[in-house]
Amino acid sequence: MPGETAVVLGGSVAGLCAAGVLARHFEKVVVLERDRLPPGAEHRRGVPQSKHPHFLLNSGRRAIGEIFPGFEEALIAAGGMHLMPSMDAAYCENDGWAPRKAGSMTMVYSSRVLIERVLRDKVRELPAVEIREGVTVTGLRTTGGRVEGVECDSGHLPADLVVDALGRGSSVVEWLGADGWAAPPERTLDAKVTYTSRWYDLPPAERRPETWWWKHLVITPTQDDGDHPAEHEFLSNFFPIEGERAIVCMGSWGIQMPRKVEAFETALDRVRTPVFAQAARACTPTSAVHVTRATGNKWRRFDLLKAPPIGLVSIGDSICAFNPFYAQGMSSAARSALILDEVLRRRETIDLAFARDFLGRQKKSLQVPWMLAMARDQAYDFATGTEVAAAWRRALTSRLSWPVFNAITAASREDAYVERTFAQVFNLDRSLGQMAADPRFWFGIARYRLRQRLGRTVVPHGFDDRRDPPGIDFTGYTGTRGASPARGDDLVGT
Repeated sequence: MPGETAVVLGGSVAGLCAAGVLARHFEKVVVLERDRLPPGAEHRRGVPQSKHPHFLLNSGRRAIGEIFPGFEEALIAAGGMHLMPSMDAAYCENDGWAPRKAGSMTMVYSSRVLIERVLRDKVRELPAVEIREGVTVTGLRTTGGRVEGVECDSGHLPADLVVDALGRGSSVVEWLGADGWAAPPERTLDAKVTYTSRWYDLPPAERRPETWWWKHLVITPTQDDGDHPAEHEFLSNFFPIEGERAIVCMGSWGIQMPRKVEAFETALDRVRTPVFAQAARACTPTSAVHVTRATGNKWRRFDLLKAPPIGLVSIGDSICAFNPFYAQGMSSAARSALILDEVLRRRETIDLAFARDFLGRQKKSLQVPWMLAMARDQAYDFATGTEVAAAWRRALTSRLSWPVFNAITAASREDAYVERTFAQVFNLDRSLGQMAADPRFWFGIARYRLRQRLGRTVVPHGFDDRRDPPGIDFTGYTGTRGASPARGDDLVGT
């Protein structure tokens, strides 16, 4: 056992995952949380982003399941829904609605507040863990290159290991600076993403339209470079959560988003398919409009320090915060917690070698989602930060990113390897670099493009986005119903 006491700063997803692994290695684990934690799945001041949709990627689901066995089952028992997006979600892509068919990816849909409530329940089952609520951490106590405890409004708390899970607004770097530590270099890129959400109750099942085979609606931004409403640039989600509810969310890169109910309602009508507004208006709004603008990518590179602080570990947004559009935060935090567990098992002493081992492994893990975030956010001329790309590269990224995405999603309809590989990258199970170097992946795309040119593709696509998304299941479809149309409209209702 590397020590007697570990202290976790913050009781959100990252902090709770850290507490779960620390309980395996320390006699006592104390979680310090500024908020008074609600007994149920409720919003709280310290997690304002809980009012927006949250995706728990497959890698994150597995990581949390390793930390807390039975987590997914408990989340579903509490109301979460285990769905297959390619069958249970309707995607409005560049050329219209995508075909519905089985895929390799599944997801558990729920609200962020329910995820945290289930995690708190799991943590409270651990005898070694104590959650102290209403505690404000004010600083660190350090001696001779080592963090030895924390200062809070209730006094000093000694610790053999401190985990910073305070999120984007963590003051740990400032506290270290006050004690003479150099600040870690930071890599940043802010693509000016803003998103706005409102919560709704779904209509009773017997009153829902017959066309509602879907549970999740996704409207991707237009790729039309001509004149169009700003709302066509939105990435929009009708996101299902527990309790027969949905979060209606619209987001964009660099566009002012509606903050008031009237403006929100107006924007719904301008999203590029009328189905989105129709779905929202069939429901009953239950909240105000919630807006978030703190969305920049930021990586505090403790791994680049010659002498990183001993006895301190940062996980979650406190070390690497991502553009929330890419749904990487919770999963990255859980993956870092598992790395901490692995290093604690490998190392008997929390020393410099421990710090470097953890930071090296964490860096490798964080590079996977970081590359994904950079791949899109570097395309915008208005982006700011250390990772702003050269003008030629921005132009190239902007020109190629959508065509490449379109080629991947198109090929995925008929090539299981392409679909599975892209799902693995999206879920952080493979890196963007691994995908880019995979000849079988690109062969599948090239083969599909050739079939397109020869008119030999099988699965219809491009269903009219002015109409309801068709519920036809194209799983296993081989075109035996007749000649494969270039567009799928001819098959609606067949």
